[in-house]
Amino acid sequence: MVGTLVVILVILVVAGLVATGRALRVVQQYEQGIVFRFGKVLPGTRGPGLHAIRPFGDRMQKVNMQIVAMAVPAQEGITRDNVSVRVDAVVYFRVVDPIKATVNVQNYIFAVSQQAQTSLRSIIGQSEMDQLLAERATVNKELRRIIDEPTEGPWGIRVERVEIKDVSLPEGMKRSMSRQAEAERERRARIITADGEYQASKRLAAAANVMARDPAALQLRLLQTVVEVAAERNSTLVMPIPVELLRFFDKMAPATPGSEKSAADSASMADFGDAAVAEAEAGAELGAPAAHLQIPDLPPIPEIAADPGDAAPAVDAAPPGVSAAPADADAVPGQDAQASQRRPAGGQRRSAAGQRRTSASQRAKPAAGQDG
Repeated sequence: MVGTLVVILVILVVAGLVATGRALRVVQQYEQGIVFRFGKVLPGTRGPGLHAIRPFGDRMQKVNMQIVAMAVPAQEGITRDNVSVRVDAVVYFRVVDPIKATVNVQNYIFAVSQQAQTSLRSIIGQSEMDQLLAERATVNKELRRIIDEPTEGPWGIRVERVEIKDVSLPEGMKRSMSRQAEAERERRARIITADGEYQASKRLAAAANVMARDPAALQLRLLQTVVEVAAERNSTLVMPIPVELLRFFDKMAPATPGSEKSAADSASMADFGDAAVAEAEAGAELGAPAAHLQIPDLPPIPEIAADPGDAAPAVDAAPPGVSAAPADADAVPGQDAQASQRRPAGGQRRSAAGQRRTSASQRAKPAAGQDG
């Protein structure tokens, strides 16, 4: 009898311990507990700490609330400007609603991974290559929005951050980009060099004009050059020629018509500063009126008088009973003046023709005598 009581007591103690173990649950600080009672979710969640549930009919499921960093496998795609690229990224997300993350989706980590891969391929097709390389912040923000849109509301998962880790380009595209960058750097270098040459030419022209005004400046510059050459340890022998000797030969040389320069030409070389160049360019852009072209008056072309023998009679015989009209009845007074000016010229030509005939007859007579 006593043994039977002991066995029953031991069974009750073991059953109590088992029931206590099933009724007590510990939830960690980074977790949330969901209680299912006979398969139905009870409203609310269990926070961190020790919680008691029914040993029979209740079941608690814990959900991790920490941020999960998940790597997205590299995805190959073609950008909007038809360039093949390979892009991989990383997604940071966490659970904000444990009930939705447990009830609405079977495995929320796998679901988020698939959604991230699909969204990454979509963003590759919508972007250009330059955007993927230079505008990473904009692409990351858009990718986060695409991934977070279907996950936060139905699944209770919020995407905190998305980062593109690497963008792999084809080798041919890398070589093309390197050549483009090299050409751009060369262009900038040429522009800087040309600008320097332009500014140096203006300063040299101004310096040459100053030296031309003061001959002693050229001599001092020659001596300074000799000092600079002599300071170096070399075997160069410099024989300076006096500037006065060169000027003497310049004066003794015959001047050519095109070698003389006016004072205005020398004065125009006085300043080649930026202000003068800007003023000249402004005048050219404003379009100053062109100078009026002066056409000289040409003398009148004299008319050749006809031979007196070939000239037609000026006035025909009038029939009987009709009085002859004066020849200059319709003449204009100005025409009479011009005719009076042409008459002396005609007389001079006739006298010159008579002289030529006389000289020709005189030359013909000795020739006839020799033939006889």
